[in-house]
Parts: sequence; C-alpha cells; structure tokens
Amino acid sequence: MTHELAPTDCFVCGKHREESLMPEGPVWNDDLVVVSHLSPRAPGGSATVYLGHLLVEPRRHTPGLADLTDAEAQRVGHWCARAARRLREVGGAEHVYAAVIGDNVPHLHLHLLPRYPGTPREYWWDRVDEWPDAPRGGESEAAALVGRLSSPGR
Repeated sequence: MTHELAPTDCFVCGKHREESLMPEGPVWNDDLVVVSHLSPRAPGGSATVYLGHLLVEPRRHTPGLADLTDAEAQRVGHWCARAARRLREVGGAEHVYAAVIGDNVPHLHLHLLPRYPGTPREYWWDRVDEWPDAPRGGESEAAALVGRLSSPGR
C-alpha cells in the first residue's frame, strides 16, 4: 500500500511555498509548474550538487505522470524543452537526460541532468553526476547558474 503524503507534509509542496529552499528561487515558474535547481538543502543533500541538475514539478500535489491533467502535462513538456535548450545554450551541456523516478517523494518531479563535454562514456546517463570532474558547486554556484539560465535568451 502506497502512502501519499498530505501537501503540508510534502517536501516539494513546501519548497513551492518557501522559495528559499531553491538556490536563487525558481529558474522559471507559472501557475501550473515550477522549475528549480537541485539544492544542497534537499532531503539527503550534500554540501555540493551537480550543477545544472534541474527539477520540473507541477504545483499541484500529484504523485506521477499519469496523474497530470492535460494542461499540466503540456506545461511540464514545455518547461522541460525550454530548460534543456537553456542548459545547452547557457550551461554548456552537450546533451540533457530526463528521468522520473518517484520512489522517495510522492510528488512528481522530473529530473533534467545535463551531460557536459568531456564526460567519459562510462559516466553517461544515470552516472553523469558521479564523474569525478563533473561540475559541482554549493548554493552560490547553483544560484549563479540559475541566474544565467533564467535570464532572457541571447
């Protein structure tokens, strides 16, 4: 039996209410979706995070992709595409992976993971952030990247 947390107990819902849990606030947001950078303050976080690791989340507390309304699904897709383009244009990514895992937090959050030039093939896909030379940073580095991503296009 799956136990769904009430929105008041949900980390993602709390993050949307208290934007200080996101480095530099949301990258983008609208009435249905929030895009943010992974924060060292996330549950199980460490002092540094993989730079460019973005999360695309519906504002409404919903456990998975199948639970999205059509409007939410369209917006999630829109923001994923926009974020992937900006990670290439501004962040220097050569490829952007997308994944929904949903095992630990029962609020849909789609992970966008950039792969940067020079990443050895053995670290591609789900090990991209394990590469010893992967770009990592704390709150200030993540916030600086958020600022570059969210600024108007060139």
